This record gives sequence, C-alpha cells and structure tokens, in this order.
Amino acid sequence: MKDVIFIAGGGTGGHVFPGVAVADALQALGVTPVFVGSPRGLENKVVPARGYALELLQVSPMTGGGVKRFVQGAWTAARAMGAAFPLVRAYRPRAVLSVGGYAAGPVSLAAAALRVPLALMEPNGVMGFTNRLLSPFAKRVYVAWESMVPAFRPGVGVHAGVPLRPGFGPRPYAPKSPLRVLVLGGSQGAQRLNQTLPEVLSRAAGGRTITVTHQTGAGREAPVRAAYASLGFEVARVVPFLDDVPDELAKADLVIARAGASSLAEICAVGRASLLIPFPYAAADHQAQNALALERSGACVCVREADLERRLLPELGRLLHDDEARSAMARAAMAAGRPTAAEDVARDLMRMAGIRPREASSSNGAQSGSSNGSTVEAP
Repeated sequence: MKDVIFIAGGGTGGHVFPGVAVADALQALGVTPVFVGSPRGLENKVVPARGYALELLQVSPMTGGGVKRFVQGAWTAARAMGAAFPLVRAYRPRAVLSVGGYAAGPVSLAAAALRVPLALMEPNGVMGFTNRLLSPFAKRVYVAWESMVPAFRPGVGVHAGVPLRPGFGPRPYAPKSPLRVLVLGGSQGAQRLNQTLPEVLSRAAGGRTITVTHQTGAGREAPVRAAYASLGFEVARVVPFLDDVPDELAKADLVIARAGASSLAEICAVGRASLLIPFPYAAADHQAQNALALERSGACVCVREADLERRLLPELGRLLHDDEARSAMARAAMAAGRPTAAEDVARDLMRMAGIRPREASSSNGAQSGSSNGSTVEAP
C-alpha cells in the first residue's frame, strides 16, 4: 500500500505554492501526496497541472464578510465534515499537513478525530484563522519566523521557513553598474506599485544610471511601460509575468515588492536587499507583520502604503546610492533564508508519520548544500 500524506487547504498562491513545494519533496522521498481543497481555490489550476491528485470539498470562507458570511461558512464547513470522514477513511493518510485557507478545516478536523497525525504550515507572521482553530489538535506547527515558536507547546512549534519550488538558493551579491532594480508585483500585480514607482525611481536615481525590470501583473504593463519611457529610462523591461524568478533575483541589486510570505522567502533564499511595501488590506495585516519581522533582522526596509509619500523617496534614494547598505542587507537576507524548507518539512512530516524515506537528492536543486538548510528537528 502506498504511503499517502494529505496536503489540505489552498485558495491563494500563498497557501497553494508552499504546499506544492512540500508535495514535490514528499514524492521524491517515495510518498504519495494527495491534495484536499475547494472548487473555488487556485489549487484547481495548479495541483492537477503538477500531476497530483486533488479531492474537493464544498467549503466557503468564514471571515471577511461579517456575521452572515461567518454563519454561512460555518454551515458549509459542518456539511463538509460529512464528506471529510469518508475521504480520510478511503485514503488512510499517514499524516495531514494543513497549508491554511478555509478548505483545510474539515479534512484536518476529521483526520485529528480519526487519530491521524496533523501538522500545520504557517508562512506568515500572524496565524491565519483556520490554522488558529486547528492548532490545539496539531502535533507539529511549521512556522516561518523563529519568534512564533514559543507560542506553541514544547515540541510542537518548529522554525522551518517557507517551502519554495526548485531553483531558489544563495547567490553571492556584488554591486553592479548600472544598478539593477527588480519590481515584483506578485501574480496579480500591485497597482499602487505600478502607479508610483516609475516616477519615484526616476527621482531617487539622482543621475545614477539604473535599469529596471518591473513585473506588473496581467493586462497592466502598457501604462507602466509608457511611464518609464516618458521619464527617459534607457532600459526598463516591463512584463506581466516573470518566467525565471530565481535568475531575476540573482541579477538584481535591489528588490521592491509586496510582503507576501513566499515573496520574502524567495528574496531571502537568494539573498538580496529589498524595500517592501506591504499590501494594507491583507488579513490581520499579515504582510506588514512579515515585513517588520524581516526588517528587524536588517534584511529589508519596510515602508507602509500610508507612509509612501513621506518615506518612499528618501529610503529608495538611500538604498540606490549606498552600496554597502545593500550588501549588508543582502547578507542579512541570506542568513534569514531557509532554502531547503520544502525537503526539511517533508522529512519531518515523514518522521511524525512513521514513514521511512527513500533516499533522494534534494528536491530543490540549487538549494542543497546551503549553510542555512539544516534539517528541521522538533525540539
């Protein structure tokens, strides 16, 4: 019989992509990953494309819409529990990993009730709603920030980092000429960054030649390209998406981005200085918490949207003109990175489930051999 581990949850890329990274590592070690999500989430596009099984439960969000949405979400979750128990009994998973999102709740609770070991993955600096509800039942909680470990029972909280897809690994930094700036708007793009950065970069450069690669999101590139052209940028590559993010990060002197957990993990895995502008409407303000946690390590500068007019130009000007400051931030970012998180989490899950791994090379290619990639061990 195959050793199956459920990966439960999804909805957004911040939940789905770390789960897929762990699935890749589990598969390389001889385990069969099976995803459990909802018909509404990004997992419906991403998971089948990677060749993994996906089971769907009819679940809806409980937060973000007042009492009515909470009641509706609780009702659908209760109904989904009726389908979750047969699903667990049919697959007989050795463990369940909740990656967060409302779809994770029913199957994780069903598994815990049936005495299947439950683990949680929390990539943000603030626990999400579903993972908070599930945490009393979890044998392991993998967190991105070491400061979160004491919040859990001894032996439960594990500082693991955020699992990444293959290709992200440390790239030594040396200042370049001309200076290269990379703007990452995320898969959906960041309209405020698109509208603000061309002019601010032009002013902050102060006569220093810079080249820009700006990822805008689908259908948003034309006005951004026109803005750079009107400001006299000789080299401004404006694209809706980037095919090779690890390589783009490696070529950058400075990264300007939102502060989603996966973006921060990617920046740190490669090791680059960054200026982060958290999305102000993220649940529980988790992007700001992510950015502030990284800023405390000296690896980035965090500028909130409410402070853009006052702080963005001087902070950007300082970073563009201070090679040593960027170099120090790059070193701090690399020290904070955990590029082997996917394999580390996979191996720890297997230990928790009592599965003996089939020896395999690192699931993250260039990540193996990183000095920051020690295997996760529960304390």
